Amino acid sequence: MRSDIQHTVERPITVEGIGVHTGKPAAITIRPAGAGVGVKFIRSDLEPGISIPARYDSVCGTDLCTAIGDGSGASVSTIEHLMSALAGLGVDNAIVEVDGAETPIMDGSASGFVEAIEEAGLAELPAPRRFVKVLKKVRVESGASFAELSPCGRGLKLDVEVHFDCEVIGRQRSRFDLTRDAYLREVARARTFGFIRDVERLWKAGMALGASLDNTIAIGDQRVLNPEGLRYRDEFVRHKTLDAVGDLALAGLPLIGAFRSYRGGHRLNVGVLQALFADKSAYRVVEPAAISVSRSRRGDFVPAAAAAFAPDMS
Repeated sequence: MRSDIQHTVERPITVEGIGVHTGKPAAITIRPAGAGVGVKFIRSDLEPGISIPARYDSVCGTDLCTAIGDGSGASVSTIEHLMSALAGLGVDNAIVEVDGAETPIMDGSASGFVEAIEEAGLAELPAPRRFVKVLKKVRVESGASFAELSPCGRGLKLDVEVHFDCEVIGRQRSRFDLTRDAYLREVARARTFGFIRDVERLWKAGMALGASLDNTIAIGDQRVLNPEGLRYRDEFVRHKTLDAVGDLALAGLPLIGAFRSYRGGHRLNVGVLQALFADKSAYRVVEPAAISVSRSRRGDFVPAAAAAFAPDMS
């Protein structure tokens, strides 16, 4: 697949499941879109259909998931796994019709969306791909947690670290260069997770009503409760990386930069994008031709490297 031109899905495809927070049936239909459209969500259950661009400036919630809205009260929540799949597979433009306020959680990873997109196939569009190139470091913090974006020679590099006071998770770190093959191999199947001790509180808040062992890694009494266990030894940090890919896709264009987070989450992921775009000197929109010329002058134009996970359990 060419990385210098825009892509959309070849044909519409529908995915059905349950909303992890509402507990209600949820369905989406991913449809082709023209060059420059980006990713837009349409609430098909509302009249007229509400269209919400998947961008950082549409975000209206980051509590346990990422939600976007149009400012009038209409919103779509838990978009991060779908956005991650679209970004990981190189889909620049798509219309996502949603029949309610939440996308389906599927198995808690991005794999269900990946399978649907691959089944639909990708179509090339007659327009060059554009990128947001990070020019200087921006950083947001919350206590000991932080997220930052820094300049990088090529592609999007992610360095994500989690640290939980829990023996099952502990401290894990992943370093990952975003390419299609690496995303499919290392990230797409990593599931979301939660602690049994938090369930009652979340239910009282009207959240996690659809969570189950079918779509969430459940942690209780210092052990994983899912009978099948983990898909990866460091599945927790891999899922946080999956989330970061999805949240960073809300830049509206692919990023050229290095992302680093420590004990981060949706709020900091979105916050660092907001900090980036608030400073016009921190980024520039570029096209592949400009990137290639810049690299060839330095003699360092090479393909993006494959992912390398290096969990730190100390």
